[in-house]
Amino acid sequence: MTASVPPPAPAEALLRLLDDPTPQVREALLDELRRQGDDGLAFLRATLDGSDAALAAHARRFLRELGGEDTVQMFLEFIRSFHYEMETGLIMLERTVFPALNPADPHGFLDAAAARCRQLLLTPSPAREKCLVLNRVLFHEYGFRGEAENYHDPRNSFLHQVIHRRRGIPLTLSVIYILVALRCGIELEPIGLPGRFLVACNLGDEPFYIDAYERGAFRTEADLRAYFRQLEIPFDPAMLMPAPAGEVVARCCRNLVNQYTAARDHVKAKLFAEFVHEFDLAYRRHAEPT
Repeated sequence: MTASVPPPAPAEALLRLLDDPTPQVREALLDELRRQGDDGLAFLRATLDGSDAALAAHARRFLRELGGEDTVQMFLEFIRSFHYEMETGLIMLERTVFPALNPADPHGFLDAAAARCRQLLLTPSPAREKCLVLNRVLFHEYGFRGEAENYHDPRNSFLHQVIHRRRGIPLTLSVIYILVALRCGIELEPIGLPGRFLVACNLGDEPFYIDAYERGAFRTEADLRAYFRQLEIPFDPAMLMPAPAGEVVARCCRNLVNQYTAARDHVKAKLFAEFVHEFDLAYRRHAEPT
C-alpha cells in the first residue's frame, strides 16, 4: 500500500485507509483530512455513526488528532437534555455541518447589531417605535433580505450562514430579529405558522406581528386571518401561540431535511431526519408520566 493519498480522496478510499497501522499512511491520511477541512471532519463524524465499530474507533482517534469535536454527538446530547435555548441550539445545529464555526462569531455579530440598535433607541418609547429601530438597523443598515431566488438552499437555515450572506428564510431571519431584540431588552416571541414564520410583539395593548422575511413589515391578526383565507386554511387562534425554543430548532431540522433532499444530499438529509426523530423521542419522554 502506498503512503500517499491521491486527491481528491473519495469516502471509500478514506475508509480503506482508516485502519491502516503504517505510520506513513496514517500521516498521509491526516494530511488529506486536514486539506479537506470541514468535509474531512464530516467524513469522520459520519464514520462514527456507521455500523462498523472498529472503523468508528479509528475515526474517533483521527478526530481527536485533528482537534475536532464530535459536534453531531454534542447536538444529540443537547436534544436529549430537553433543556433548550434557541441561540445555543441553532449554533450547535450549524456546527454539525460546519464544525469549524467559532460560536463567538455569530454571538459577536448579534452583540454588535444590538449595540447599534441601542444607540438609536429612545427610552421610553412604544414597542412599535422600538421595532422600527430594529427594522432600520437589520434591514437597511445591515441589508438583511428574504432569499427568493435560492429559497431551498440549505445555507438559509444556518444562523451564521444567514448572518454572513445577509439572506435567509422566515425562520432564521425571525430568530436573528428576536435575538437582537432580546439583547436590547425587548422580549419578542417566535410564531411558527403553517408555511410561515413570524415574530410576535405582545408588549403593548394591541399585539402585532413582524414579518422578517418581508424586511420587518408589521402585520395584524386581521392580516393573518386574510392570509389563511387565501391559502384556504382554517384559522385557529392557537396558531399565534409562541413556539418553544426546542420547536424552533426542531423545525429548522425539518426544513434542512427537505432542503438537503431537494439538493440530493441524502447523507445530510438522513442526518437531520435523525435529529428530528431525536426531538420527537425527547418530547415523548418528557410527556410520559413519571
